[in-house]
Amino acid sequence: MIDLRYVKKLIEMLDGSTVDSIEISSDKGMKLRISKSPQQRAAVMAPAMSAPVPVAAPAVLPAVAAVRPAEEGGTAAPKAEAPKSAALEIKSPMVGTFYASPEPGAKPYVSVGDRISKGQIVCIIEAMKIMNELESEFDGVVREINVSDAHAVEYGQVLFRIDPNG
Repeated sequence: MIDLRYVKKLIEMLDGSTVDSIEISSDKGMKLRISKSPQQRAAVMAPAMSAPVPVAAPAVLPAVAAVRPAEEGGTAAPKAEAPKSAALEIKSPMVGTFYASPEPGAKPYVSVGDRISKGQIVCIIEAMKIMNELESEFDGVVREINVSDAHAVEYGQVLFRIDPNG
């Protein structure tokens, strides 16, 4: 049996992240796939040899579209990206939930414009109810924070861009 609250929480986390889809499999052959893309549909599948599995959630969930507000003011020129070699990236070492501060309401570990040093804690990634402190691998100035607090992140997702010359 699949817990509907669990499925709703997964949908909320997926909706608030840059992750396109998530698939979870159990030891008993049960699969749950949730996707933002219209080409991929979320479904709950049971092993072919067993009896139908009762499901508390609908078999197909609607696709969720991510909408970003347009830039304000007349015509928007494309943003010029910083050279890739100039900015160093701090990437997520795991799938989990990103937290910018040690506890709700506390000051974030880092903000854009802060100077950081190698070994300094920049965020927490929660995975399986374990809080993992993520340390910077570089010295420099934080130029971008690419994740919102309490949102899901995927393995290898760029969390911060650091200017080593800043």
